[in-house]
Parts: sequence; C-alpha cells; structure tokens
Amino acid sequence: MDTFVNLLQEKGLSLSPTQLKQFDTYFHLLVEWNQKMNLTAITDEKEVYLKHFYDSMTPAFFQPSFSSAHLCDVGAGAGFPSLPLKIVFPELRVSIVDSLKKRTHFLETLVEKLGLEGVELYHDRAETFAHHPNHREQYDVVTARAVARLSVLSEYCLPLVKPAGQFISLKGASAKEEVKGADEAIQLLGGHVENIHPLLLPNEESHRHIIIINKQKKTANKYPRKPGTPIKNPL
Repeated sequence: MDTFVNLLQEKGLSLSPTQLKQFDTYFHLLVEWNQKMNLTAITDEKEVYLKHFYDSMTPAFFQPSFSSAHLCDVGAGAGFPSLPLKIVFPELRVSIVDSLKKRTHFLETLVEKLGLEGVELYHDRAETFAHHPNHREQYDVVTARAVARLSVLSEYCLPLVKPAGQFISLKGASAKEEVKGADEAIQLLGGHVENIHPLLLPNEESHRHIIIINKQKKTANKYPRKPGTPIKNPL
C-alpha cells in the first residue's frame, strides 16, 4: 500500500485514512469472493494494488475533472476502473452496467461495505442498456477497461456519452493498432479520437494506453445493434 500511496502522490493525488481503509477492504473482499466466482486472475496484494487499483486511476492522470462528472462504466467486472476512481473522487457519480448477475451481486456487497454513495448498479447487456432513454447520451464520461476490441467497445459506449462528453478506453500495448481499426466506427458513432496517452505501469513497466474519444455529435438511433451483433460483426 505504501508504494501505491507514493505513486498516487507523485500524480498529485493524496489519500485519507478512510480512503486507505476502503482500498484495504476492497482488496480483501475481492480475494474472498474470488474463491467462489471468477473475478480476477490477480490475487497477490502487490499486484492487485498495481494492476487493478493503480491501473484504474490512470485516466485521472490525463482527465482531472472526475470529481464533478457522471460516469458510466461498461462491463466493469470487479469494479474497474470506476470504483477505485470513486474512492479517490467521492463526489463522482457512478453507474455500472454488467451482464453477469453474479458480478453485480459482488458489486452490491462491495459498494455497501465501502460505504460508497452515488453508485448505481445495473444488470443488463450494453446493447440494450444504451437504448434506454434514462441512459442514452446521459453521461459525461463512459469508461471501459479491456472488455473488447475498440471497434466493438465504441458501439457499446459512445451511445451512452452525451454530446461534448468523453469515452475513455483503458488499453494495453496494441492500442494504436486498435484505434486504426476502429477509426471509421468511431466517426460513424459520432466520436473523434482526441488523444492516445501512452504510459508504463510502474515496477513491471508493462505498456498501457488511455484513449480519449470526444463525442462530437449524436449517435444514430440504430446503434448499438442487437445483442451479440457488435462483437460478431464489428462496424
């Protein structure tokens, strides 16, 4: 945890004792629940803090306005990146959508144990969730971390982003190639790639990229297509 704290301080982010306790509780609940369901292949404490908690914070290094945003996390799994961001930025409003009920149940327990307010959880597929009028083009920021290729993710996420909002995708080493393959789809869905921020995960120095996509115009009503179609037949 000391390494985690020091790394965040280098980025101008300080953690209170309450926030440190929340991360500790998060880690222990993650490991406990992982014994009965598949949440993560990473359970070593140092690796969880680095590869999950710190990695989830990386969008905030480039977009510092999270404290006032309404964020939707698509396919959050065990809550990454949205819940570490929520811990560090308590005023952030978070909506999480995940298609697996077991994961949603874990997240419900986690949010309660961490004492987080302003978090809403939805058990739904991204393709149907994005057509609901209460959610379509309602979010300042939409995030997704290693859920699918960018061309597919864009169809899941951009319909949820309000015009002038942003879709932030957390990707690994192949990000630039994915952007090239997704550029037409992103434009079709009303987005424009603003920036691709490369970074190295500390200590192990694995490559990460934060892809910032601005929403420039409304997404056509026919997107996203029927459940299963985006991944079978990417734009």
